[in-house]
Amino acid sequence: MKPTHKLMFILCPMLVLGFIYYSSGKLHLPAWGQKSLYDKQGFLLQLDAKLPQELAYKYGNLSEGACKPGYAAAKMTTIYPKFIKPAPLFLDRNFKRLAKVSNHLPPFGFKTQERVIDSILTITKNYGLGEELDSLPCKRCVIVGNGGILFNKSLGSRIDEYDVVVRLNEAPIGSYSKDVGTKTTLRITYPEGAIQKPENYEKDSLFVFSAFKPPDFKWLKHMVFKEKLRGVEGFWKSVAHTVPREPTEFRILNPYFIQEAAFQFIGLPFNNGVMGKGNIPTLGTVAITMALHNCDEVAVAGFGYDMNTPHAPLHYYETVKMSAIKESWTHNISKEKEFLRKLVKANVISDLTHGI
Repeated sequence: MKPTHKLMFILCPMLVLGFIYYSSGKLHLPAWGQKSLYDKQGFLLQLDAKLPQELAYKYGNLSEGACKPGYAAAKMTTIYPKFIKPAPLFLDRNFKRLAKVSNHLPPFGFKTQERVIDSILTITKNYGLGEELDSLPCKRCVIVGNGGILFNKSLGSRIDEYDVVVRLNEAPIGSYSKDVGTKTTLRITYPEGAIQKPENYEKDSLFVFSAFKPPDFKWLKHMVFKEKLRGVEGFWKSVAHTVPREPTEFRILNPYFIQEAAFQFIGLPFNNGVMGKGNIPTLGTVAITMALHNCDEVAVAGFGYDMNTPHAPLHYYETVKMSAIKESWTHNISKEKEFLRKLVKANVISDLTHGI
């Protein structure tokens, strides 16, 4: 090959690439080196984005203190365009149609558990929050976390003003009511996290079950049908042997919220859709994700782990220290906190205890 031919052989591809780079704007291709407006998860990097003018006008004209219909979802969509609000709160008799979770094992779906879920839903019969709450045109929800930051904040009366008060696992009320309130609409838990003493359950609340592994559904079936629990294989600590609730007061949380929180919002490793190291969101973040889809306004209290204070109480009701969270195998607290801070900064949710 002649030297001139070799030169043309090298220059031609370079000229073509140069043309594409130069005209990338006209061809609607991203120019090399151009910065994205979004982070890896799809959230806006500039979280102070304003609502569309028509929504800002709508909410701005409401009387002071009035509930803002669709506000949380509208704000969420502004900073996370991929957000799609419709997502059933609880599993109902049509649960097998939920494509995004039907092909995943717990905790990200219900694969292999269809038969036992069917039998549970046959007896629970109810699949909503209840007639009064389901009919509300606008719902304010507060997720009460278990953080030590709640202690001595005197937020009890403020928490009780919300339409829906969500509590997690065995977090007690009792003598802590001044700080955490007395109202419980629903308590989300799993076998190892459920209250073990029947007398410690509040009188009126829904028992909302969140499964993290296949044996959890078998446990739930025993609780719903009031069957004696034989054997506790597959659990990492002791579990409740009875739940003082009527079958109609049990609900199964849609596992889609665990999946969405983990892989879309936080960016935890997918691990082929199986539970693994550092890819399970905390129940608190799952509850917040649930609320974004099903509540008009969302507040949180008792959230926020401060790793700079290892000797501070982890929970408001016990002496376990903050340093204990570092031993967690399943959660990625730093990534989770990053996600929650986005929601607070963008005013998608309000943080009553200012710990996030």
